[in-house]
Amino acid sequence: MRQIVTMLIAVASMATILSCNDYETYGEKKDKERDAINQFIADSSIVVISEAQFHSQDSTTNVERNEYVYLENSGVYMQIVRKGCGKPIADGESTVLLVRFYEQCVQDTLAIFNDLSAFEPDYMTITRSGSTYSGAFTSGRWYSAYASSYNATATVPNGLLTPFPYIKVGRPHSADDQIAKVKLIVPHSQGHAVATSKVYAYYYELTFQRLTDI
Repeated sequence: MRQIVTMLIAVASMATILSCNDYETYGEKKDKERDAINQFIADSSIVVISEAQFHSQDSTTNVERNEYVYLENSGVYMQIVRKGCGKPIADGESTVLLVRFYEQCVQDTLAIFNDLSAFEPDYMTITRSGSTYSGAFTSGRWYSAYASSYNATATVPNGLLTPFPYIKVGRPHSADDQIAKVKLIVPHSQGHAVATSKVYAYYYELTFQRLTDI
């Protein structure tokens, strides 16, 4: 009888050890995320520049060199492909933007996008108050994938608001006018609810233009 009890205790102990080994701490998940971001940067031949260099270049990134600026406060990597036509969002202004995007999870390569059709953009409301930007998706692919499917908020994640101090949003009126385009690597802490819960980073390509001219 004692042998049976001893065996049962040993089995239970082994099961406990195995279950503990299967559990990933938040710190371990963050380490995996960081490794995945670094690997993505290496695989994409991205040249990372400092904020000081970024501002010395008139807040631009050299696209030919595939430069991304690393923003220390947020952990976001950003490339400004085009600053855009029109003008920046003014302090106190609230407006509606048409957004086209490509989103790819850095850790599992799952992607969603709406940038293959010119007629199916997402709609985003955005407001500026001083140096603070806030926004919400109101319809479109992003809204359906996250706000609807996951019963999550439609609030624009902080990571996707990163470019607005540096770009203009308008509507093209000539062949030379181009709407703003950016690329981002967004860590989970600046991402949507799925990114936050899984501790996953996401890569984005986004364009922004106003729904109407002011």
